[in-house]
Formats: sequence, structure tokens, C-alpha cells
Amino acid sequence: MLKYLFDLFLFTSCFIAGCALLMVLQTDQLLHLQYDSTGYLVFVFFSTLCSYNFHWYLSADATSENARVRWTQHHKILHLLLTAIGAIGSAWYFFHFIHHWFWLGGAVLLTFLYSAPKLHSGPFAWLRKIAVGKTLFLAFVWMYVTTFLPIAIDGRHWNAAAFLFCTSRFLLIYAICIIFDYRDRDYDREAGIRSMITYFNERGINNLFALSMAGFVTSTILLYFYEFSVMTIILLVVPGIIVAFLYPIAKKNFSDYLYYFVLDGLMMFSSLLTIFISNK
Repeated sequence: MLKYLFDLFLFTSCFIAGCALLMVLQTDQLLHLQYDSTGYLVFVFFSTLCSYNFHWYLSADATSENARVRWTQHHKILHLLLTAIGAIGSAWYFFHFIHHWFWLGGAVLLTFLYSAPKLHSGPFAWLRKIAVGKTLFLAFVWMYVTTFLPIAIDGRHWNAAAFLFCTSRFLLIYAICIIFDYRDRDYDREAGIRSMITYFNERGINNLFALSMAGFVTSTILLYFYEFSVMTIILLVVPGIIVAFLYPIAKKNFSDYLYYFVLDGLMMFSSLLTIFISNK
């Protein structure tokens, strides 16, 4: 029973939607943003629920994610229902923030384009041939929604600290996305979906991961010069250390729970740390 409930929570993308909320809360906390954060959190929750369930509804033919694919194949109607619920909820709050339509519209377009190559109709299927930056694209979407958009809506904190925080978060997410794409590279090749990971050899992928992690650590440490405390810097770096430790393990162990709970959870782990641990 507990496993069924855990799978339901994880595979309906409620968990990843919760991760997105915590990441937004951390952005608000560390950059001292002031806007209708409650409304934006609801928008992010519903839009994440919509986009991920839509993506998984289109991914039922994947072969490298056995447990989740089996679950998806037996719950396609539930994925469609959650997609509809998420679409209605996010549309309602989109109009709540209609004055920021340009920034929000960008988020909607970017999110759709990530899943669009999985559609089998003409123009969308064509995107598979040009989606070389799939890994970069997904990392950018996550950074855009959880970090850049709150800053844009607030409109009063365009500064070096905001730029470094966006960079730090993007590079950590990108490192995690590299691991996901490494696992999916055979399926992506068969499906005709291109990415840098499908082009690079093992050494090239390792170098790309190392470069991303080095950039993450550097941009995070530089936040110290913009009134981020030493403790905050340490808490922000912790997930990166764990990701680096898990990298060789995740290249051999393709467990859905390692990927969709542990690795996805590491995107928001520093949020838990900075929200609940005093870091002044």
C-alpha cells in the first residue's frame, strides 16, 4: 500500500511539482523578492503538473525506464486528467499575472517545445532533428521558471547576485540533466531525438559534466561577494557534492527511484536546507 502511494505521488509528478515550489521559495528568500508569491506558487504547481503529465503521456513507448513506463501505460487516462487539471489551473493564474504576459508566455512556449518532439505530427516531429540542445533546453526552462521569472515579476532585483544565482542554479540542473540524458541516450538515438549527449563519447560526456559542476561551484562561491553568508554558500553547494558523488553510480544504476526521487530531489535539496536551517 505504501509503495503504491509513493509511486502515485512520484509518477503523477506531484513530487517534481513540489520540488519546483521549494525552488521558487528559495529564490524569494535569498534574493528578498516581493510580489504575489502565493499566486505564482500555485501557477508553478499547476503548470509543472500539466507539462510533466503531458510529457509522460507521450512517453509511454520509452524502454529505458521500465518501472515508470509500466506505471504510465496503466495510468494514461490519469495522466490526461492531470494534464487537463494542470492546464486549467495554470491558465487561470496566467491571467492573474496577465501584466507579465511576455515573461509568462515565454515559459509556456519553452515548456511546450520540450515535449513537442515527442508528437508524431509533421512540424513537431521535425523538431527531433534540430533539438541538439535538449539538455541545455530543459535546464534553462527549470532555471527560467523557478529563478528568472520570480525576479522578472518582482522587477526590482536585477543585479549581479541575481545573475550569479540564476547561473548557479542552471548549471546544477544542467549537470543533473546530463545524467538523465546519459541514461536515455540509446532511446533518443532510436527515436531520432538529438542532443549533445548522443553525439559525445564517454570522455566528452564526463568532461561536460565536470565543466558544468565547476561552473556551478564557481558561480555559487562568487555569491559570497554579494552579501550571501558562508553558511548559505555551503548549503547551496551541498547538492552539487552529492550529485558529483552519485554521477558514476547513476551511470550504471538506472533505477527510476534513484533518478526521479533522488536526483530530481537534489534540485530542491538546498532549498530545504536554506529554508529550514538558520544561515545568517
